[in-house]
Amino acid sequence: MASGRRLAPLPLVTVGSWLLLLSCVQFGGGQKKKENLLAEKVEQLMEWSSRRSVIRMNGDKFRRFVKAPPRNYSVIVMFTALQPQRQCSVCRQANEEYQVLANSWRYSSAFSNKLFFTVVDYDEGADVFQQLNMNSAPTFMHFPPKGKPKRADTFDLQRIGFAAEQLAKWIADRTDVHIRVFRPPNYSGTIALALLVSLVGGLLYLRRNNLEFIYNKTGWAMAALCVVFAMTSGQMWNHIRGPPYAHKNPQNGQVLIDDGEKKCNTLMYFICSTNNYFMVDLIDRIYIEQELLNLV
Repeated sequence: MASGRRLAPLPLVTVGSWLLLLSCVQFGGGQKKKENLLAEKVEQLMEWSSRRSVIRMNGDKFRRFVKAPPRNYSVIVMFTALQPQRQCSVCRQANEEYQVLANSWRYSSAFSNKLFFTVVDYDEGADVFQQLNMNSAPTFMHFPPKGKPKRADTFDLQRIGFAAEQLAKWIADRTDVHIRVFRPPNYSGTIALALLVSLVGGLLYLRRNNLEFIYNKTGWAMAALCVVFAMTSGQMWNHIRGPPYAHKNPQNGQVLIDDGEKKCNTLMYFICSTNNYFMVDLIDRIYIEQELLNLV
């Protein structure tokens, strides 16, 4: 009875060569797939940026284009709540500055696919807010091309404010991308000054034959009182000092925006009203004393 043939084992060198070749093929295929996926993501972001300087994102877009690898670009995300029912006036003001910055980048000669501006609204991406444990708006974050965002990748809104120039400095520090902010011309101040000059000029022209009102002490006193009331009011203090709109509770870390602003405004109007009352009362007393002196 003839015995069957036994196959000779393959040399170890041959087996190793086949395994190495197979791994190289798989690695090359995976690398090619990543490159194709990255190219698709960049192409899609560039297409959206050509339409709008700030790309609106929901939860799915955020996870795909901002969180998921591969990425070779930086993303600036503004987390906000712009719907009217949210009544977030700070969000609208911050969004205007953010639009100015994004437009400055979009229409600059240095524009490239290394930086994109996006926005996530709470009503369109509430799951993103929950995923990031975020309970306040507006918030600006930078997502780097590699790795997770660090502490410095969150813009310090309470300390710095949300002016476009301040945001540009922060972006330059995090991405080495320098953006020169270009603001659209604002002629409201010039128009208001022209109207005021025209009004005063017209009044003087109509009263050109009788200009005694210029020497009216009562009129100048009322004008001076209006200036004093304006300068001593809390509103003028807010305008000059520019206090932050958001206030952080040091005990629980909660950031208060609308409630804190309403309380500050209420206190400001109360102080202003009290100041006006005492000023009018003091002027009345001085006037009465002067009349009594004249009678004597």
